[in-house]
Amino acid sequence: MEPPPQTLPPPPLQRTSSIPTTLLNKYEVGRLLGRGSFAKVYAARSLSDKRQLVAIKIIDKTKTDAAMEPRIISEISAMHRLQHHPNVLKIHEVMATKTKIYLVMELASGGDLFSKIRKMGKLKEPAARRYFQQLVSAIHFCHQNGVSHRDIKPHNLLLDGKGNLKISDFGLSALKNGGFDGGFLLETACGTPAFTAPEVMARRGYDGSKADAWSCGVILFFLLSASLPFDDSNLAVMYRKIHKGEYQLPSCLPKSVKSIINQLLDPNPNKRMSIEALMKHPWFLKKFELPTKSSVFESDYKEYCKFDKSAAGGINAFDLISLSSGLDLSGLFEVKLARDRRFTSSETVERVTERVREVGGRLGYRVEEGKGGGAIGLGKGRVGLVFEVWEIVEKLLVVEVKVVGGGGVEFEDLHWGELKEALGDVVLQWNDDAM
Repeated sequence: MEPPPQTLPPPPLQRTSSIPTTLLNKYEVGRLLGRGSFAKVYAARSLSDKRQLVAIKIIDKTKTDAAMEPRIISEISAMHRLQHHPNVLKIHEVMATKTKIYLVMELASGGDLFSKIRKMGKLKEPAARRYFQQLVSAIHFCHQNGVSHRDIKPHNLLLDGKGNLKISDFGLSALKNGGFDGGFLLETACGTPAFTAPEVMARRGYDGSKADAWSCGVILFFLLSASLPFDDSNLAVMYRKIHKGEYQLPSCLPKSVKSIINQLLDPNPNKRMSIEALMKHPWFLKKFELPTKSSVFESDYKEYCKFDKSAAGGINAFDLISLSSGLDLSGLFEVKLARDRRFTSSETVERVTERVREVGGRLGYRVEEGKGGGAIGLGKGRVGLVFEVWEIVEKLLVVEVKVVGGGGVEFEDLHWGELKEALGDVVLQWNDDAM
């Protein structure tokens, strides 16, 4: 049996001379964690809470061009949509100056999966399955919420201090329902060749969820063999192998695993195993752990895009970004007020929304349907409520109840108790049971 993952101590905040040690009077900046062509990532510590360690991605606007702007928007918007899943890296806040954008994110102190495999070699089946389950569960959640990652690779799969996987780097993701790629079929060729589905490289319309399923197959192969199914120094040769689905499975793999890999690495996306079918496979389901209520509520639900106006003369982050490049992020985040509520449920999305509709009507609220099947609005007087239902995995929902408009005090005083009591039959736990 695999030993349980050890909790890693927080990384030391070794000072660096390349940037100020204090960032916008909010964070003490420490060691460099990684770098790219236009961004660097540092470990940092909150000045208001010395125990809170974060990672700060600093994007240098002077090194970006117009093509990078949709990637920045996509990354922020995708992480905001996906904040409820415990295996997706959390984004805490966005800050900016005229030349820099700062993405403050959850710190994954365990490093990335590529470095772990390179150091330890191939994983035993139970350990590989655990990482794979967390990956697939998170990718399924992405697809449910209209996000195709499109760059799944071990370098983007981080580990927290307890050894839990965290998907990161949504810069190449595609968002449906208003995202920059907009439709059901995508056309942009992107990703890392060794992990990218053949239809993506062919530059024809493709289903982002099927492309992500292919990448998951490459990851499973990598976890159990410490090698890649498609790896050749000659890129043209590697492309041909990918398009033909030519690879050699290690003989030591169990038949069930070989079957999964073969179905995920089918060059024909119409015949390829879907993420939904994968999650019903007996090998995948073995010792599969659903995200718990505590893991959902322990996630960091801070106010997004909060900005210290004293650091910039009263100009907010979105204004500063727009001044420097015309990049408008103002529509990406909804301000989360203290009076907003959340609860978990083991019912279906349909059952919860139907119950909200019934209760709202009985209590005299105006009922309005949202654009998606998991959103519904209630109104009474000056009070407006929006219920958003997020399915984490099967049989576990998170429901956010947001107060909108000017009736917050009225709602707190007169309406909250009766609504909370009436919804009790579909609620597992409120995040504010003490209230």
